[in-house]
Amino acid sequence: MRIKGTFLLTSCLIAMLTVLVALPAGAVPPDFAGGVANEYKYQEVVFLTGVPIKFSGTIKKTEKVKGDLKTVTYDFTLTPEDKSITGKFSRKMSYKISSSQDADVGQTLTETEVGTFKESITINGVKYDLKDLQFYKSDAIDNRPASDYYSGSIQGRKTYVINKNQGEVIVDISGGDVGYNNFWGSTETQILDYNISVTRAVEAADDLESWQGTVRVTASDSIDKSLQYNENLASLSSFNGSYTRVTRGEMASQYSYNLPTFVEGLADDSARNIDQIKLNAEKVPKVEKLLIPKFRDTGGHWAEDYICQLFSLGVFEGDAKFFAPDAPINRIDFIRALVRICDIRANQAADKTKTSKKAPAEVSPFADVPTGSADYQYVKAAVEKGLTTGVSGGQFGADLDVDRAQAVNMLVKALGFEDKAPTPGFSTSFADEDQIPEWCLDSVYVAAEIGLISGDSTNRINPQKVMTRGEASAMLVRFLNILQSDLQKDYRENIVLFN
Repeated sequence: MRIKGTFLLTSCLIAMLTVLVALPAGAVPPDFAGGVANEYKYQEVVFLTGVPIKFSGTIKKTEKVKGDLKTVTYDFTLTPEDKSITGKFSRKMSYKISSSQDADVGQTLTETEVGTFKESITINGVKYDLKDLQFYKSDAIDNRPASDYYSGSIQGRKTYVINKNQGEVIVDISGGDVGYNNFWGSTETQILDYNISVTRAVEAADDLESWQGTVRVTASDSIDKSLQYNENLASLSSFNGSYTRVTRGEMASQYSYNLPTFVEGLADDSARNIDQIKLNAEKVPKVEKLLIPKFRDTGGHWAEDYICQLFSLGVFEGDAKFFAPDAPINRIDFIRALVRICDIRANQAADKTKTSKKAPAEVSPFADVPTGSADYQYVKAAVEKGLTTGVSGGQFGADLDVDRAQAVNMLVKALGFEDKAPTPGFSTSFADEDQIPEWCLDSVYVAAEIGLISGDSTNRINPQKVMTRGEASAMLVRFLNILQSDLQKDYRENIVLFN
């Protein structure tokens, strides 16, 4: 059917930030409209008679937390970027996000519902007021040691009235989100489908005309931390160069729409307006200078770059001169490094300095790592997260050397990928597979699939070979790269570009 007049089909459907109470602050698109923002400006696209119009302006966010309930309020003030179009866009909404945790399985569930809402959009004299909003969102979060992984489902409906009594716009919403969050980065990608139905009175006629359209919004927000090496410009200096940690934030979105064409203001379904619009916004990078490594025994060593990176980050310790890259790495040094890379925090309630006088003193389960040890909190965190256990006789085995199979097993568990191997009966491609302990076979398979390990020149992984501190540094840096970049690629580029 044909429609005369001006109609607003807004693709900015819900002004809400998906805040996961169980997660630390991370990257989340600022609403479910495909909008992008940096420190200075917010942008999103709305659809007027099938013609996309970009709006921009400001967005303000406030949060209140009480127990397991978080209330997030957003206030948008926008205008068309095309100054030939007269209009304004105001939206203020609050959403209540509740969470419940199951510590036994290491998972969290969140539920999001509408609190209050108010939205009004005027374009070229036609006003759209949000009369009703129904919205439900639920996320399941797997709280892994190195990363929290989550996915959610979304359903909703928005109903607008046009110029008080001249018709209405109904937008049905369906879709979901996926994301991860760790110390080194976070990404959330939302894919939402909007089915839009418009009914409106036609001027100089007694009947109503209607038309339909669809918009798919794919929006992604990412934060990542990376290391950059900077050569020292001065030659007469005590060091050759240093590392800088750079934190970047970027939002990207894509609108794919299918709307009727309009001829002289009338909708014509015989031809459809099908196209895409992309938005992008980057934040100013944050830079942090790191410690300067000055080891005398790593210059020219094949693992020098890996060692320097980890020392600069505070992952590895060492005296001012020597790292001993070819010496074996023991269990306590490897666990300390792994926990620091993951930024895992031990349960602070168990900290002796904060324990109530009435509570019994904490007792270490390991005789060789007492609670007074500087490494106790690292061991405790690793055991709590299921990364490792002690050896026989109530010992942690702090001074025992770590072999490659043990290291791979701990790293795969830290990523939360230990259950991603195929059904038992699979085989790896390594020539020395028969030397891989059965308890580690799943982890070795997964580690090879994600590029954490590879075979040597004879396609062997030498699972029972003791690792040197240099070899451990190389494997830990590869683990770090997965947290920094591989996850972001999987949760953003692979979804946005190829979905």
